[in-house]
Amino acid sequence: MKHVAAATALLLALPMAASAQQAPPSDTDRQQANAVKLAGLVRFVGEACPEASPDYERFKAVVAAMGVDLDAISKGELLMRSMSYTEAYRKDVPASCRKAEELFGEKGTSVPGLIRRKAS
Repeated sequence: MKHVAAATALLLALPMAASAQQAPPSDTDRQQANAVKLAGLVRFVGEACPEASPDYERFKAVVAAMGVDLDAISKGELLMRSMSYTEAYRKDVPASCRKAEELFGEKGTSVPGLIRRKAS
């Protein structure tokens, strides 16, 4: 019984100890993570959405406004992370293209004008 109580106390303490060791992400880390996601989306739209194309100049401006160095997300581990987002969007191309248009199209609710309709 004594061992069960000790084991239970240890198990209950582990999540608290683990969370105490992890610092919350900084604003810089959050901005970098968002820029990585955006880079993955822009790549996806450029490669897979037949009706849309990214506005690369707008993308560069948005990333700069986030305080993130474009070169930093264009190589190494951050590039690999952005590519994983690109691949995730490919799981349902039509739905992902529609969502990109809703959030980032001309009248987008997140970053308007990042995605443009291709000229016919």
